[in-house]
Amino acid sequence: MEYKDYYEILGVARDAPKEEVQKAYRKLARKYHPDVSKEPDAEAKFKEINEAYEVLKDPDKRKKYEQFGSAWKQASRTGSPPPGWEGVHFDFGDLGDLGGGFRFEGGQGFGGSGFSDFFEMLFGGAGGGFRPGAGGGQHGPRIRGHRGADQEATLSLPLEEAARGARKEITVTGPDGRPKTLAVSIPPGVKPGGKIRLAGQGAAGVGSGKPGDLYLRVEIAPHPSLRLDGKDLYTTVSIAPWQAALGGQATVPTLNGTETIKVPPGTSSGRKVRLRGRGFPSPKGDPGDLYAELRIVVPETLSDEERELYEKLRDAADS
Repeated sequence: MEYKDYYEILGVARDAPKEEVQKAYRKLARKYHPDVSKEPDAEAKFKEINEAYEVLKDPDKRKKYEQFGSAWKQASRTGSPPPGWEGVHFDFGDLGDLGGGFRFEGGQGFGGSGFSDFFEMLFGGAGGGFRPGAGGGQHGPRIRGHRGADQEATLSLPLEEAARGARKEITVTGPDGRPKTLAVSIPPGVKPGGKIRLAGQGAAGVGSGKPGDLYLRVEIAPHPSLRLDGKDLYTTVSIAPWQAALGGQATVPTLNGTETIKVPPGTSSGRKVRLRGRGFPSPKGDPGDLYAELRIVVPETLSDEERELYEKLRDAADS
């Protein structure tokens, strides 16, 4: 029985975190995918990469592999199991919904299921090598499989789409390494860090196990004019010195275009004007507010007429 070094197959260290394992898998899956690769052994390599990822991405499988897999290193060198292997029983009591302690008995045969014999020996799912650990010596039912792992991806949205909701098409890498396009409904008012669940779009299950779910973690792209804080929006509006002194009107950007506000006479730089209910929508309550901070901007260059007027203003203020 050939020992499979899954860490070597994916080119990662034994203590590599899940994110690093996933990154290495995606890179290799793209390289050796049978539909795109010209390597002569691409199909076999692709299958080997998927098998390695199936184990290392799942904490429970990875733990079992590190616990039991090392016993096969000697077998791979000598061509036979290590001394005492034939009578060893491994406890697989936490394999899922079967309960009651299943154990492997050395010497039982396994059939094919798309994984290597080494994988089947560790995780089962291929037939009669398991029996209940308590009560009777009969062979038990075939393991029904394990649900696939949940996966997570990042979805970046413009601020307006996060506020109003949208329907988008995204492309993700499926459990077989192939890209697939999914239609996603974005609910109105989704916040940064919020998650959208796509049922059954995660990693494939083992055996008859159902696939996991895919969770899209929302990120909101920076907006050129608006800044989101909680459910309130903030923006900066430039006004001229005479608008600040005499009052007037200014244009404020919002999620739905622009609005005109009144600038009160005698406005100082930094004054905030609140637009009630013009902030970010909330799925459970009222929307936030929009705060426009007024900033007095002095022209960088002045015409002769403008300079003369400013000088008259100065002289009047000093008198």
